[in-house]
Amino acid sequence: MLIELVKVAKIPSSPWLARIRTPFGGTAVRWCGDQAAEPGEYHVEWTVDEDIAWGRNAKPAAGTGPGVRPDGHCVVLRGRLNLTGDGAAVLDLDGTQILLDLAAPLPEGVPGTWVELFLEPEKVALYPFRL
Repeated sequence: MLIELVKVAKIPSSPWLARIRTPFGGTAVRWCGDQAAEPGEYHVEWTVDEDIAWGRNAKPAAGTGPGVRPDGHCVVLRGRLNLTGDGAAVLDLDGTQILLDLAAPLPEGVPGTWVELFLEPEKVALYPFRL
């Protein structure tokens, strides 16, 4: 996914965080690239380092369409949630696939729907790469 990097900063007792913008919102998440990265456009891979538990950190979305936004001390990712053949899940964030581990099976009817994930910024990571 192509994102706009606004700033990379270190907050005490936290990893390096990047303030980013996408066409569907912005937030701050863990940056796994060069700490001296200049503002600009970067292609990134997203990862989520937390098991997804329906009703705890995953809920039905309030709307449709992809979204990225802050919410208090959390980052909210909104996308379509689908299952893989091996019991994991994938969040489709505007065509970018984010592989997720599930803490327990999803309730019936959830796969294929719009969901929101509520995650700590340190648990969502961006890995920049060159095309």
